[in-house]
Amino acid sequence: MAERRLLVLFGSQTGTAQDTAERIGREAKRRHLRCRVEALDGCDVANLIHEPLVVFVCATTGQGDPPDNMKMFWRFLLRKNLPAGSLCQLDYAVLGLGDSSYPKFNFIAKKLHKRLLQLGGNPLLPVALGDDQHDLGPDAVIDPWLVALWDKILALYPLPPGLEIISPNVCLPPRYRLHYLPEDTAPPGSELLQPAAARAAPCELRPFAARLLSNQRVTAQSHFQDVRLIEFDIAGSGITFSAGDVVMIQPRNCPEDVQQFCKLLRLEPHRRFVLEPTEPGTSLPPLLPQPCTIQYLVTHYLDISCVPRRSFFELLAFFSTNELEREKLQEFSSAQGQEELYSYCNRPRRTTLEALWDFPHTTCAIPADYLLDLIPRIRPRAFSIASSMLAHPERMQILVAVVRYKTRLSKPRRGLCSTWLASLNPEQGDVRVPLWVKKGGMKFPADPATPVIMIGPGTGVAPFRAAIQERVALGRRGNCLFFGCRYKSKDFYCQAEWEELVTKGFLTLFTAFSRDQEEKVYVQHRIRENGRLLWELLSSGNAHVYLAG
Repeated sequence: MAERRLLVLFGSQTGTAQDTAERIGREAKRRHLRCRVEALDGCDVANLIHEPLVVFVCATTGQGDPPDNMKMFWRFLLRKNLPAGSLCQLDYAVLGLGDSSYPKFNFIAKKLHKRLLQLGGNPLLPVALGDDQHDLGPDAVIDPWLVALWDKILALYPLPPGLEIISPNVCLPPRYRLHYLPEDTAPPGSELLQPAAARAAPCELRPFAARLLSNQRVTAQSHFQDVRLIEFDIAGSGITFSAGDVVMIQPRNCPEDVQQFCKLLRLEPHRRFVLEPTEPGTSLPPLLPQPCTIQYLVTHYLDISCVPRRSFFELLAFFSTNELEREKLQEFSSAQGQEELYSYCNRPRRTTLEALWDFPHTTCAIPADYLLDLIPRIRPRAFSIASSMLAHPERMQILVAVVRYKTRLSKPRRGLCSTWLASLNPEQGDVRVPLWVKKGGMKFPADPATPVIMIGPGTGVAPFRAAIQERVALGRRGNCLFFGCRYKSKDFYCQAEWEELVTKGFLTLFTAFSRDQEEKVYVQHRIRENGRLLWELLSSGNAHVYLAG
């Protein structure tokens, strides 16, 4: 009998595709299939020719772009020299996650399905197109599609004699066991907790621990929005970047939340453990030191401030000893309960930690072994780099708006990364921030004679500050900037810097301060007023136009 094995590969930007891929992995285990779930860039593409059965789950980002963790796979698969029948032994299915309010809705899933067909693959089902805009979200498409998928797979790979599908009422074993170490063993070296300077260029698995040099508020104290200009020392990191590039920052949870979480779950923060996979072939989470403390796991790894997904409530229901709580959790994890879940979680942006507060009897019964199944890891955040290495060698600056807003919940919502960054004080010793750089989507013209028109309202001006610094350092004029904010006196970022460049003839600056007069004035009004100049730059100067929000 053919080996009953399934590979689930995902391309995920925000974690939804990964969450769905892991759901498929759990459903495969209930059907006694050997199953691996991996990011597309984490698998060796050349080995696809040996895989009998693969399910692809992929999101589409931006304007029809692949997610970051499938870009290498995508480049390889689109190579013209791949033989037409190279995947003729492959049975596959493609599940797409997208948003129909974008013109290139589920572009990546559609193109992947088509490309696998060209290479000889055998589709088990038509491509599924999950849509964020649907009242029930992508699950409206995913749920029925999965029913059809399992019918197809079980027809090809029937259950072995004597085995039945494991009931959805039975909790599957965790991916890892937390093996607690005796209290008297030596604590882990602090070098584990501090990513060391890497020999190769820093990346997600090897971030560089950059020293924080300054953290300066650039909006008036009376202004509602707190915006910071933050500077890091990147000497010795091997990091290089140019205008338009992006820095990825790995944030952490605040000490109060960590303390609350440990208290709710009755965890001892200083207990040390090693993780042991429950199945052979399961790799350990790459960013966790071994051994590790509970405190480190909750501070640096578990995203207790994210809005929990349906799968969170599904797993939580298994641990519930309280009938009322269990019924509510089961409702939230059912197809019928998705509208209810949306108004409980997504609309008010309720965090995982707050949801745990609401189910106290269940929360204190969560086995520590399931923590990594229950709560996703903290994802890195992207910021446009706001400085040029030509102007500030061995330094990097970012412009950060601290995210804080109200919903119907009494406590204001706060952005995890921006709140953490704003709280850091370089005067309190050696403060380090784990970071690495990614190529950005903006490329500035190589020809020094090409004029550049940049439209950057608010913190959208960050990449243009990098570009202007770079171009000025190379002696390039023809820089035209449209900047907009609310008040000249409160949130006109980098005002002195722009005015000096205007005086020196390096910059043409147009500003729109929307609230400084009765009638609101925005950058688009300034663009319209200066239409003739812009047309001249575009028609005879071949100017490039850039827009950042």
